[in-house]
Amino acid sequence: MAEALWGKEALFPRVRVGHFTDLEARTGCTAVLVEEGAVAAADVRGAAPGTRETDLLLPENTVERVQAVLLTGGSAFGLGAAEGVMAYLRERGRGFPTPAGVVPIVPAAVLYDLGRGKVFRPPSPEAGYRAALAAGEEVAEGSVGAGTGAVAGGVKGGVGLAGYRLEEGFRVVALVAVNSLGRPFDPSTGRLYAEPFLAEGERALMPDLARYRGFPEDYRFPSLLGQNTTLAVVATDAPLTKAEARRFAIMAQDGLSRAIRPAHTPLDGDVVFALALGDGRGVGPMGLLRLGAYAADAVARAIARAVLLAEGMPGVPAYRDQMG
Repeated sequence: MAEALWGKEALFPRVRVGHFTDLEARTGCTAVLVEEGAVAAADVRGAAPGTRETDLLLPENTVERVQAVLLTGGSAFGLGAAEGVMAYLRERGRGFPTPAGVVPIVPAAVLYDLGRGKVFRPPSPEAGYRAALAAGEEVAEGSVGAGTGAVAGGVKGGVGLAGYRLEEGFRVVALVAVNSLGRPFDPSTGRLYAEPFLAEGERALMPDLARYRGFPEDYRFPSLLGQNTTLAVVATDAPLTKAEARRFAIMAQDGLSRAIRPAHTPLDGDVVFALALGDGRGVGPMGLLRLGAYAADAVARAIARAVLLAEGMPGVPAYRDQMG
């Protein structure tokens, strides 16, 4: 069986993650750096996405490798934060070579967190630069970075990280920022939909639900319309081609459906980016099947971790506080 990974063990040496957190504005951004380049793809399932450079990632298009991915709050205003990540990479000579110098390739996607802080200050290029500058081999989870102002179905959302080491030796890792319209928990029981995917060592994070009094799900969310989106980056050290990376991202989207109900709605902008750190020679259908299946499980676990580790903010309780 595959070994569940979390914390520092879940990251690859060639991948670094950094957050910028603005508690006053209740927003932030999260930069995933792969400065040496990674084969990349994306899958957009929500009907209200805010994205940058996703068309470039289609298998038929020219550029194969990216140097970073940015997940950010601020709705469409936050897309400018990617310019700061580009500036960081250009200073270090990382990017797609052109006659005028390197052009860093930084796809990005946004979630909606406007109006959740005391001031209106969406992530800027400076915020993106600072997130890149802060990137390291340990990843803070919960109410940080792109998850600072996130809300998940009425409880506090956030950032989560989870992964697996497969018997073949490859690793699969998912980093998520959860800001969903749908709930990550069953309102009738209070249990997280992704609880079955948690590793034994993660179950201690679950609250005691003995006093929880539930209510039936009716799929009505009047107070949250237009304020949603779950974003994810799934990465592997397997040598996926660009087309295989696209299928890897598509399969990883199933993790959202396992952990959030409903997912991929008309009012979410759900996006999954895929990064493959290998040489791009491909793994074939059976290898890709296993990698994609574990990517979906990793996304589900990462969503659960984001919700379990998030801290409440005014007007939005943490899941563990509401259920306990």
